Amino acid sequence: MKDPYLYDDCQVLRNTLGIKDADLLDKAEVDLSCNAINDLLTSSIQGDYDFDHLCGFHKRIFIDVYDWAGKPRTVPMEKQEAVLGYMSIKYAHPKDILSESTAILNRLRGVEWGSLSLDNQAVILSDNMAQLWKVHPYREGNTRTIVTFFCHFAWNRGIPLDSELFEKNAAYLRSALVAATAVFPDGDFRKPDYLRGIVKDSLIRGKESNDRMEPAFAIDN
Repeated sequence: MKDPYLYDDCQVLRNTLGIKDADLLDKAEVDLSCNAINDLLTSSIQGDYDFDHLCGFHKRIFIDVYDWAGKPRTVPMEKQEAVLGYMSIKYAHPKDILSESTAILNRLRGVEWGSLSLDNQAVILSDNMAQLWKVHPYREGNTRTIVTFFCHFAWNRGIPLDSELFEKNAAYLRSALVAATAVFPDGDFRKPDYLRGIVKDSLIRGKESNDRMEPAFAIDN
């Protein structure tokens, strides 16, 4: 099946910059998305942390790169993961993106965060982050959007996350998300402890800080 998100004459995502070199596009995308994430510090997006709100984050972060920013993907997709022997996580089918994302976000919003221990906060935040990441709502930019969204959600609920830890360990964070979602027809190979560990460390560092740490970072998709 032809991927409508790619240019006809090369394996590069169609973009508003007209770039047809993958490396140049990656650099421009990181620079522009990082600037957009920084802008969210002083001009955050108001919403109820539902699916429309999530899409609003994706749009703000990627509007300068993709004209489909903020819109769920319309095609199935796979990504070969080195940590899985170049197998792909089974992402949600496009027709299931809205329902699966909504169920996760409804569950997340219904948690009484103030009544939980730090350990339980870390488990619930990381497990729901992994589940939403596995839905993979967008053709590109899922990790950056979801991590940024979860940082803002946590701060909104009075749970300061130290996002600098995510920035400094971006590759590890993405591998941890992969490990936390590795379910295949022949078995469940999930290893959630890596993701739970980095989220817990972020919570600890956030609670130790007098000021809330903001998500001024770019995360590998």
